[in-house]
Amino acid sequence: MSVIFVLIPLLAAIAIFSGVKARITALIASGLILFLGLGSVFCWQADVWSMSFEVLTTPSIHLAMGFYDGISVIMLLLSVIVLYAAILHGGAPEGSERLWYGSSLLIGAGAIGAFLSTDLFFFYAFHELALIPTFLMIGILGKGERKEAAWKITIYLAFGSIVLLAGLLWLVNASGSESWLFKDLLASEIDPSAQKGIAALLIVGFGTLVSLFPFHSWAAPAYASAPTPVAMLHAGVLKKFGLYGLIRFYPMVSEGMQDWLGLLIVLLLGNILWVGFVTINQKRMDTLLGNSSVMHMGYIFLAFAALIEAGSASANTIAIPAAVVLMFAHGISIAMLFCLSDSIQKRTNTLELTELGGLAKAAPKLAFLFGLAGMASIGLPGLANFSGEVLVFLSGFESYKGGPLGCVQVATILALWGVVISAVYMLRAFRGTFQGPAVKNSTGVADLTFMEKMPAMILAAALLIVGLYPNSLLSLLEGCGYQVSSDATEQSDN
Repeated sequence: MSVIFVLIPLLAAIAIFSGVKARITALIASGLILFLGLGSVFCWQADVWSMSFEVLTTPSIHLAMGFYDGISVIMLLLSVIVLYAAILHGGAPEGSERLWYGSSLLIGAGAIGAFLSTDLFFFYAFHELALIPTFLMIGILGKGERKEAAWKITIYLAFGSIVLLAGLLWLVNASGSESWLFKDLLASEIDPSAQKGIAALLIVGFGTLVSLFPFHSWAAPAYASAPTPVAMLHAGVLKKFGLYGLIRFYPMVSEGMQDWLGLLIVLLLGNILWVGFVTINQKRMDTLLGNSSVMHMGYIFLAFAALIEAGSASANTIAIPAAVVLMFAHGISIAMLFCLSDSIQKRTNTLELTELGGLAKAAPKLAFLFGLAGMASIGLPGLANFSGEVLVFLSGFESYKGGPLGCVQVATILALWGVVISAVYMLRAFRGTFQGPAVKNSTGVADLTFMEKMPAMILAAALLIVGLYPNSLLSLLEGCGYQVSSDATEQSDN
């Protein structure tokens, strides 16, 4: 039955391209899967959600979908919430409604299909499906240097996908499994001599899709040029595919990952520190948010590095929950920021920080919601990102038994400076945009209407619920080998 989460947006997109009313169809489809997604939280372990249909005998490939574990549930929740908010935000140029809403639904369907697939072939294929409308939307309906950005993201992500495909094919071949189903692949063992090479390909392939330093330079220009729904869906949802994949297939190459731990730490610190300083230097809101998204991927990779150091999820019970909670929190907060930055641009006709100021006087509701999303992104207590970041930092010391600090512990200490860097660029951006004397571009602008507030309020509700009660997500991981200790949960709540 889980295939319904993919079928509904796919059929709605086909209907839109066939001529039915675009916005209302997209709203009904995204609203329906949001309702079903929220409902599935209470019964996700029921057999009714699982399906498997053999499409090829040799090798054994199945159209298999379902909730493999609680991580799949959380990624589905992230996908349906952001998709509905992106559709509700609207903003389609006149005459381009079909492409705008149809492509948004296809991106959402591809992301959901990847997170719910339990067969390796369709796991990969659904992600590639989501990339096609992403490229088209940036190149056709984007802004600024959209064609250059579209080519850049195409080249980078095509490179990452090819490297990833090579790594996944090697993974299947080395496993000796004739089936591509996750349960069969994860039950097999891979010779340690092959794990190092496979792990390298997975890190580069998945890492490029996630914008791991130094394969990150496609992200900020792409998000700055992308139509708002594309920026919300890709930065908020689709980019999590790479992190999800690394976590999912880590048990098969855990020994091989050990060989790349030192290099991975250097790269993730590049995300947090190098890209963090680059973000401080940005002069436009959209490129600032794009680089901020890249920077925060480093924290999730830090939790993954802590998992590698420990050797297994049972040896570090915080690492995977930390990564998953922060994936969800970052996806919601960055989608909200891109949504609201579009509202700023529509009112002021600019996102240049030097041309903005005093906007809070004319648009206090916009200022409040943007401030809430901005505070979430820098880890303000009570919001979802804080819970994720606290768990990440705790995971870095979960395996520490005293004595000299290991590379993960040193990286965790250095990564704490990223919190300071985040506060610097986000507070400066908020002050420059909303505070101070009003400038020409912000004089007399209208505040958010009720319908304009709705997408941001939905996303804000998710940030508050998870921030105030992290167990709303962490409880979904119980029984899957990813439980967080009660002490760590209490520290996150506090």
